[in-house]
Amino acid sequence: MENNNLPTEELKTYGIINEDLTFSKKLSADDVQKFLRGYTIVADNDRNRATFQLTDNNTLLKVIFLERDKSLAEILENSKEKVQYSDIKDLSKSPDQWNIEKKAFIFDKENRKIVEFDFIKNATELTAIIADQKDVQELSRYKAELQKLKNYLYDKIDQYPEIAKAISNDINIVSREIDSVTRISVEDKRMHNGNSDVQLNVNDRDRYEDANRNRENAEQQQEEKRRFKR
Repeated sequence: MENNNLPTEELKTYGIINEDLTFSKKLSADDVQKFLRGYTIVADNDRNRATFQLTDNNTLLKVIFLERDKSLAEILENSKEKVQYSDIKDLSKSPDQWNIEKKAFIFDKENRKIVEFDFIKNATELTAIIADQKDVQELSRYKAELQKLKNYLYDKIDQYPEIAKAISNDINIVSREIDSVTRISVEDKRMHNGNSDVQLNVNDRDRYEDANRNRENAEQQQEEKRRFKR
């Protein structure tokens, strides 16, 4: 790894290093060391995000500009109440290119911070976290977002035959999570109905007897109707 041939002018342009070639005070010593080892620096501002990464043995700076469909402030504020979903567009690519990432922002109550999850890279973990909330509406929202992403990927696969395999892999990941959410929803419904039956049969004898009487009355009424029609 070379540090002597850093692209200093570009680094100055983006405020990563100062005129005296020292790194910005906004970066911790750990941030700097990671950056020099190839890690990405992420800078967020409202709906915009920029990522910076050193490549080619630290001689080139790779810069990507992204745009969210919502402002960061809005996402952070609303994620305290419920999960926030956001599409992020890569502005370095043309409109007809494959340039969308889908993210989920979830408030970690234990650590009091908001965590970002990628629908593809963190798929299994994201599904598990949302399922653990035991919120039917949230599970339905998540499934709808998964379906939107799947539709988008299907639209793109024919446009980019050279990366069709990679897109197919992403479609398989999303499809797997949709199936998981569907299975979880069915199991939760069965569990809910099962708990209701147990509660009726064991914990409330009067309601149990009333239910039996109602069923017997209904059966008797149906029998009388059949007799009347003969």
